[in-house]
Amino acid sequence: MNGPEIHVEVAPQLALFVPHHRRGGATALATDGVSTLGHVVESLGVPLTEVGTLVVDGREVPVSHVPTAGESVTVRPVERPQRVPGAPLRFLLDVHLGTLARRLRLLGVDTAYESTDIGDPALATRSAAERRVMLSRDRGLLRRRELWAGAYIYSTQPDEQLRDVLDRFAPELRPWTRCTACNGLLRPATKEEVADRLEHGTQRSYDVFAQCGDCGRAYWKGAHHEQLEAIVREALRTRTQAG
Repeated sequence: MNGPEIHVEVAPQLALFVPHHRRGGATALATDGVSTLGHVVESLGVPLTEVGTLVVDGREVPVSHVPTAGESVTVRPVERPQRVPGAPLRFLLDVHLGTLARRLRLLGVDTAYESTDIGDPALATRSAAERRVMLSRDRGLLRRRELWAGAYIYSTQPDEQLRDVLDRFAPELRPWTRCTACNGLLRPATKEEVADRLEHGTQRSYDVFAQCGDCGRAYWKGAHHEQLEAIVREALRTRTQAG
């Protein structure tokens, strides 16, 4: 780009996306005089899914704005909680976010997850077809135009990932209502109904069960229940504080 020069300042929350020399204040950037501001911001490395507002010389502009010489641009992050058009709020996670997917399902959040790498085009198409928010650490995937909506997952740690998603989107939580394996809805089940899915020791030790209406998987308060309870308690506590 060697056209009109503008000055761009990216919010600190988005600094990780841009080169080091463009962090910490406004920097000069040559444009081509034709590309939209949205394209310019993406060329810096910032996915538009992470941009809340674009401010040019003190006024908000759309991503379709074509910058002119001398303009000062501020790139702001999304406001939290972020409101997504349409209802209910649903998510789609890529192959690298399996633990986050299971934890969201544990909390009763409608969460689709691809356990194999089906490719960015297929993920984006599914996001649009099912109106699901695409969660990913793949910046290229988040730049695909056909996405319904998307969000970058900033951390590699599941605990931090979950806190960030809950803080950003504030989804309704209904713990213990979804299958962590397939996302289907759970229903109460008798021991007799799930007997063929239980080991003998489990049949002797437990009496309260649930079963997925889609895949048939059986659930009970087993050895890992305390760990799962801790995840649920922390999520509900955080939600109460935020409210």
